[in-house]
Amino acid sequence: MTAPATIALAADTASRPPPATRGPAAGRPPSPRTPPPVSIDIAVPHVARMYDYLLGGSTNFAVDRQAVDTAAAAIGGLERARDQARANRTFLRRAVRHLAGEAHVRQFLDIGTGIPNGEGTLDVAQRIAPTARVVHVDHDPVVLAHAHTLARSTDDGAAAYIDADLRDPDAVLRGASATLDLTRPVALVLTDVLHLVPDEDRPYDIVGRLVDAVPSGSHLVVSHLTADIDPKPMTDLADRLNRAAETTYVLRDRAAVRRFFDGLDLIDPGVVEIDRWRPGRMSPGPARGRSPALYAAVGRKR
Repeated sequence: MTAPATIALAADTASRPPPATRGPAAGRPPSPRTPPPVSIDIAVPHVARMYDYLLGGSTNFAVDRQAVDTAAAAIGGLERARDQARANRTFLRRAVRHLAGEAHVRQFLDIGTGIPNGEGTLDVAQRIAPTARVVHVDHDPVVLAHAHTLARSTDDGAAAYIDADLRDPDAVLRGASATLDLTRPVALVLTDVLHLVPDEDRPYDIVGRLVDAVPSGSHLVVSHLTADIDPKPMTDLADRLNRAAETTYVLRDRAAVRRFFDGLDLIDPGVVEIDRWRPGRMSPGPARGRSPALYAAVGRKR
C-alpha cells in the first residue's frame, strides 16, 4: 500500500500566543522551543483548502478542487458554490464592520479562521479601530502554516493565532486570554464553522461555554449552512462533502441556528438568510437569483 502523500511546512512561531510587547501578554519571554514542522496530507480533501478554492485562493491541491467540483454539482455547479462562499465572507465583513463601528467592540475571538484569503476579521476591525485586538483560532495544519499572516497587527492593536480546537472551549479561552482581556466585551466570531460540529460533540454546550466566559456587552456572530433553502440540493451537497472529506457537515434549520443565541439579544434583523443580514453596499446580491443556503445572525449578551 502506498503511503499518503504529505508535505511538511515549517510553522511560524506566531502560531503560539505571541510574547507580545502590548496587552496582557506583555513582558512574557519568548519560548525557547522551536515549533515542529507542519505535516499536511495532500492525498485527502481538506475543509480549509476546499474553502480556499471556493474563494479563488491558491492554497489548495487537485484533490481539494476535485472534491469541491463534485460536491458543487449537487447545487448547480461551482459558481453557485462560490456564490455561497463569497456571501459568507461578505457577511463576516459586514458583521465585523458593525461591531467595530456602531457597537464599539474592540476585542474579537475568531474561531475557525481558515486560510487567510482576502480581508478578514483582523483587516476590517483594525481598519475601523486601530486599537482592536484579534485572536484567530483554528486546529488545522494548513492554517497553522499561515499563522504569521494572522498575527500581524497595527502598532496600537494586537493580533495572535492559537492552535486550538473549538471542541475544547476551555483551551480556546486559555489561549485567547494571553492577548484579550476577557473581563471586557469580546466578539465571538463563529462563521462557517458550527455546521462542522455534529450534535454528538454538543455544539450548543460549546457555544454556551464561550458566551458564559465573556461579559455583558459581548457579541456572538454565527453563519451556518441550512437545508431550509434548496432542501434536496443542499442535502445532496452535504452527503457528497461528507463522503469526500474527513469532516461531518451538519445542516441545521432556522430554529436550530436560533438556539445558539438562547439568552442573547438578537441584533436586527435576527436570524435571516445570509445575504439579508444588513446588506448595505457590501451585499454581493442574490446568488443566481436565490439566497445562499446559509443563515446568519449576530447577538448581544445582556
